[in-house]
Amino acid sequence: MGLGLDQVDKKKTYDSIDQMVQTEKLRILGGFHPKEEDNLRPEIKTMLLLGPDEPKFWKGIIASPEWLSKEKNPIDLWSYRIINAIAKDLKASAFFPFGTPLNPFYEWALRSKSAWVSPVSLLVHAEVGLMVSYRGALGLKEKIKLPALKLRPCAKCSKPCLTSCNVSALTERGYDVPKCLSYLKSKEGKTNLSIGCSVRLSCPVSQKFIRDPGQTAYHMSIFSNSGN
Repeated sequence: MGLGLDQVDKKKTYDSIDQMVQTEKLRILGGFHPKEEDNLRPEIKTMLLLGPDEPKFWKGIIASPEWLSKEKNPIDLWSYRIINAIAKDLKASAFFPFGTPLNPFYEWALRSKSAWVSPVSLLVHAEVGLMVSYRGALGLKEKIKLPALKLRPCAKCSKPCLTSCNVSALTERGYDVPKCLSYLKSKEGKTNLSIGCSVRLSCPVSQKFIRDPGQTAYHMSIFSNSGN
């Protein structure tokens, strides 16, 4: 692919890399400077976590060769191709939340201090709320300056996520996956197959986050069929 380093500030700043990945319908969702206990290679000085740049992301996916050729796991394959190409241009390392080895993206998200454990245990992000997802990460050899830390959004929130699940499958007590799947397959649960998870949607930060309805329907379809 070859995006070209001319598209990135040669100093490789957070903002310049964010602008670069946005051309590929991704965005930086936080980063951290690794410590010894992170068990990353010592040459990696900065980790940047990448997620969808909504709502452009889905349009890129459905126009991709992986989607058009009806590949299995097209979003993962797209992520692998795109993020590896970005990493090559930045002379960085690419990491993914799928495949092997299984990288600890949940822990990395917490390390970034841009995401936290929500009242229902799902990750909640400062900018995208409970709709946060990660497509990969970049390990840079340079130690770049990271943005100022943001406040955990749950601190001053009424926490509607605790009571939003129609069948109490996702609460502060945990996640009852079979109960959730059973509801989605019922007549009453059909609406959620198109609009998404009521708990994630209840988050005030999530409500400011625009995601293509086609993407929501696709992910809900995959999930609802996972119990078959």
